[in-house]
Amino acid sequence: MSEHNYLSPPEIAEATIQNGIKKTELPVVKMIVLGILAGAFIAFAAEGSNMASYNLLSNIETYGLGKALSGAIFSTGLMLVLIAGGELFTGNATIIISVLDKKVSIKNMLKNWFFVYCGNFIGAVFVAYMMVKSGLFNSGANELGGMTIKIASSKVGLTFAQGFYLGIMCNWLVCLAVWMATGAKDITGKILSVFFTIWLFVTSGFEHSIANMYYIPAGILAKGNEDWVGAALNLGVKMKGLNSLNWKNFIIKNLIPVTFGNIVGGVLFVGMAYWYVYIRNKNLSHEKSKQKSS
Repeated sequence: MSEHNYLSPPEIAEATIQNGIKKTELPVVKMIVLGILAGAFIAFAAEGSNMASYNLLSNIETYGLGKALSGAIFSTGLMLVLIAGGELFTGNATIIISVLDKKVSIKNMLKNWFFVYCGNFIGAVFVAYMMVKSGLFNSGANELGGMTIKIASSKVGLTFAQGFYLGIMCNWLVCLAVWMATGAKDITGKILSVFFTIWLFVTSGFEHSIANMYYIPAGILAKGNEDWVGAALNLGVKMKGLNSLNWKNFIIKNLIPVTFGNIVGGVLFVGMAYWYVYIRNKNLSHEKSKQKSS
């Protein structure tokens, strides 16, 4: 292994393979519990980023600054997952490297994805529910509640193609953050690896399926408060947008296309790409040497 305080890209690939094996060998109960924790961590990051930036996001002149501030706060979510411990569906797209290296079966990878995804959903929606019940959406004369509804409404207003491509770009960056954090041997390195990459993805406006498990349910639940709905209307949300903000559209118009995009972004552009560059040729050389020796 490297003598430096970090792993080289080929060493990260090897470490990712071992991590994939460990993740798929977890008992189902642990997958779900760690998934719930990760979903809650991402939801905490989402609500905190909204609290910090809602007034900036409401003004077209400061919108970009609002996104940048949101990204800086939101990066805390993945730090919590990787350092405190959690299982995040989007980051687990890199398990594909273990599959391609024939250390993990496709069945076990999909099993991990399914139970972690379910756990992430439970954790994220639970935090959304608590935020609504806490009354924090009253912040800023109800403007936080209004912005929560506005963000959710805009997300269910995406076309399938928009959600898909925004999902690809999002998880390309998220999995790169996980990849680099895997290569860092100390906590500081892991934090820096996550911070700048996640800051970039959120500032860019890409779509993260697990984050949306907070953003959209929070908006749907917030619709039950007339004051928050009034604030949303003042922020420019149309009645058509309010009416389209429901559980059905959450699943069909956002969660499905964004999830597929997240899978493609992490599997194809990180997992498969780095497997091809760093692992495939090594395995081919090893097989050829075995054939010569036999």
